[in-house]
Amino acid sequence: MANETIGMRRFLALKLCGVMQAWGGHTYEDFRHTEMIPTRSALLGLLAACLGIDRKDTSGLQSLSAAVCIAVRVDRTKHKPQRITDYHTVLEPRKVDGKPRKDPVVSYREYWCDAQYTVLLEVSDDAQWNLEQIRQALERPVYTPFLGRRSCPPSRPPFEAEVEAVDFESAFALIDPGAGTIYSEENPSGESTLYWLRDMPLYGRKRQFATREIHLYQQEGEHVPE
Repeated sequence: MANETIGMRRFLALKLCGVMQAWGGHTYEDFRHTEMIPTRSALLGLLAACLGIDRKDTSGLQSLSAAVCIAVRVDRTKHKPQRITDYHTVLEPRKVDGKPRKDPVVSYREYWCDAQYTVLLEVSDDAQWNLEQIRQALERPVYTPFLGRRSCPPSRPPFEAEVEAVDFESAFALIDPGAGTIYSEENPSGESTLYWLRDMPLYGRKRQFATREIHLYQQEGEHVPE
């Protein structure tokens, strides 16, 4: 990535805050859970919306996915995140073979309440969009971004800061609250636990996802809001 000669790298920091957030993983019609963190596919969708990349623009989406490295911190705040479940009915749900069925089904959907995430982005030097262009798009999005589902609008603009650091771990320390659980695509300097998430979008005729490896570790920090 950028600036390897002087050991410093540039990152964009996003804050994802909202009354409700929902980061769905592998699911079906009758129960839609939320993952612990914003998925890579959802974050790429948020960035694509801000940049104005259409959902049918497979080439543009693939280019964005290849260019961006992501790490997420579940911020430690005074409010502990809570899961809630919403009741739905679904008309013409899909069967296992993909065909719709005539009878409606009961569906339950999970959401996070009082959750706050810090997201760090690093963009490769040969990317179609540089950090400044992505920052401007986050501040003045082409399409409205949302927090996983359209029913989950952000309570503030997602852009937080642009920082320089030697790695993701050091960059997170520069963003308040400086404490929480980090899920990073980059191997940290200390011990970490491997975590696998099936959220790597494979752009094509059907919505399909590959599994990626994430490093999970704690950032203790010195300041947590009271």
